[in-house]
This record gives sequence, structure tokens and C-alpha cells, in this order.
Amino acid sequence: MSITKEEKSEILKAHGKHETDTGSPEVQISILTKRIRELTEHAKEHKKDHHSRRGLVMMVAKRKKLMKYLRRKRPEGYVELVKELKIRG
Repeated sequence: MSITKEEKSEILKAHGKHETDTGSPEVQISILTKRIRELTEHAKEHKKDHHSRRGLVMMVAKRKKLMKYLRRKRPEGYVELVKELKIRG
């Protein structure tokens, strides 16, 4: 259910400012989006798994807060990220 090191490094290359940039909002949002998509598929298959569903809801809330921050600080980066990740903004 978690992402592998290879997947994370690909996300860092695509969205990070450098190879060890894990703190920028773009990278955090990208990683959360990947995890949310995987957990959504899990939730569709296991409808009674309420513990994972709670984690999914918390991840969505965290991503929403990060997106709000990014929209406030760098609107052009926000628009670009929303288009690239194909998420609602």
C-alpha cells in the first residue's frame, strides 16, 4: 500500500528542485496523490476496511491543505501541478 523507493525517486525527479527535495509542497502533494490513488483502489475492493478509509480521508485533507498553501504562495506552480497530476483544484 505504500510507495516504493523507486516510485518516490521518480516523483522527486519530476517535481523536486533537486534529488533530495522531499519538503517542497509540489513533491509532498505528488507523493500524497500517488498514495491516495493506490488507497482508493484498495478501498473499492475492501469496502469494510474502515481503518484504511480513515487514513485515506486524512491524506486527502493533508493534500488539500498543502494545495491551499501552494495556491497562496505560488499560483503558477499550483496551476501547473493541478494540470500535471490531473486533480481537481
